[in-house]
Amino acid sequence: MTELPAFLDSTRPQVPDLSVPRGVTPFYLPERPVRGRLVRLGPLGATLLSRHTHPAPVRALLGQALALAAGLSTALKFKGSFSIQIRGDGPVPMLVVDCTEAGALRGYVRVEEGAEIPPEATARQLFGKGYIAFTVDQGLEKDPSQGIVAIEGESLTEMAEYYFSTSEQLPARIFLAAAEGEGGWRASALVMERVAGAGGVGPEISAGEQEEAWRTACILAETVTQEELLDDALSPERLLYRLFHGEGVAVSKPRTLSFGCRCSRQRLGGILEGFNQEELDHMAVEGQIVMTCEFCNFDFCFARADVAGRPPQTDAGAPE
Repeated sequence: MTELPAFLDSTRPQVPDLSVPRGVTPFYLPERPVRGRLVRLGPLGATLLSRHTHPAPVRALLGQALALAAGLSTALKFKGSFSIQIRGDGPVPMLVVDCTEAGALRGYVRVEEGAEIPPEATARQLFGKGYIAFTVDQGLEKDPSQGIVAIEGESLTEMAEYYFSTSEQLPARIFLAAAEGEGGWRASALVMERVAGAGGVGPEISAGEQEEAWRTACILAETVTQEELLDDALSPERLLYRLFHGEGVAVSKPRTLSFGCRCSRQRLGGILEGFNQEELDHMAVEGQIVMTCEFCNFDFCFARADVAGRPPQTDAGAPE
C-alpha cells in the first residue's frame, strides 16, 4: 500500500479517549449579580499532567491553568477556543493552555533545561517577570481577541484576578487547586464573576444591594478548601450547596471536558513545508526529521526526501 504524503495524512496519534461528563458546573445566585463555574478535571487531570515528566510544582501550575481555562472557556458562544499564555524570564519561560467551545482541553509548559525547581516554588518564582495573555479565537472568520497584562502576584490566582481587574475591569474571584493524590493528579477551579444587574434573573437591585451581594458571595467562597475542590467523592452540587445554600444557589447544565490535543501528521507536515532546504537538512538525522507535539508529547517522523520545503531564494529575494 502506497504511503500518503504528509499533507494528505490526517491521522492522529493514539491519545487517550477520555471525557469527564461533569467537568464544568455553571452556577448563579438568583437575584444577585453573581455567576460562576466550578471545574473538576477528575481523571482527565491525571491524564493531561502525565504527558510530561515535570517537577511537581510545575505540574501543579499547569493543572491550575488547565482548570482555569476550562472554566473561562464556557463563555464561548460560538465555535472557537479560549487560551491562556504566560511568558516570563524565569525557569518556566512559557505556559500555554487552551479549551474549545466543545470542552477539548490541552496544555503545555516549557521548563528551562537544567533548571532547579524548589518544591515550594510559587508561580511568580517559576515565571519571573513577563506577561499573561487571554485570547479568544473564533477561527478564520474573525481576528482573535486578546488581552495582555504584566505578571502581578505570587500565585496564578492572583495573576488571573489582576488580569480581570486591569484588562476586563470586571471584579472576579478565583480559587485554584492542583495536587497529586491516591488517584493521581487532580485539578480544580472555582471562578466567580460579578455581572451587571441581578445576573439576568429576577428584578433589578440597587447599586448598594449589588455591592453587598457580591461581598457576601466572596466571603462565602473564601471558605472553600483545596481538599474540597479536589475531592472526587464530593459532588459539584453538594460543594456549591455547602458554600452558597443561604444565597439560593442555582446550577445550570454541566459541560463535558475531554482530552483535546488536535495535532496530526498533516498539520505538522504542513509546518515542515514552510522551511527552506538548508533548514530541513539541518533538522534531519540519518534521513529522518522528528517533530514532537508539545501538547501530547507524541513524535511524528518524516523522511527528509518526502519533505520538499520552500523553493530556494535568489539573491533578489524571489523564488527561483
